[in-house]
Amino acid sequence: MVMDIALVRVDNRLIHGQILEAWVPYVSASCIVVVDDEVRDDFFRETVIRMAVPREVEVIISGVEEFARNYPYSTGQGKIAIVLFSSIADAFKAFHLGFKFAKLNLGNVHHLHHEEDKVSCSSCVFLNDSDIQNIISLADSGDVHIEARRIPMEAPVDVRDIVKMPSRTT
Repeated sequence: MVMDIALVRVDNRLIHGQILEAWVPYVSASCIVVVDDEVRDDFFRETVIRMAVPREVEVIISGVEEFARNYPYSTGQGKIAIVLFSSIADAFKAFHLGFKFAKLNLGNVHHLHHEEDKVSCSSCVFLNDSDIQNIISLADSGDVHIEARRIPMEAPVDVRDIVKMPSRTT
């Protein structure tokens, strides 16, 4: 199955109300791809995710490497899809394994240990040094536009402007 990728998003919550109630209708998605090694290997989490999604929206759960190497996608062809990663590191890994995207949406990024967070891009996006390095690398190597935006009606924040600010803590 060829997918037309409408949204590539990092959200550590994966599928939740903002995805189902705002993004799916906004991009007219008929498919959601959860790209996460832990979910792929956790029958309970996979089952809960599948139960949360309306029947008319297909759910694909894949590991990062498997998705980047095996799922065909093309602009304007196939099912309209939302691709969800739980971390910037996973999106970065998929990009460098062959899943190329021009835009990355950061919806919700939090770390277990908040003391690792260095930069706040929005009320829901907090980046640590590793996230910042991955974002800079994506922006530089693939000319990827990276935005922080929870829902489609919000104004996007260009994350590259924030992470390259000289006043950020290191």
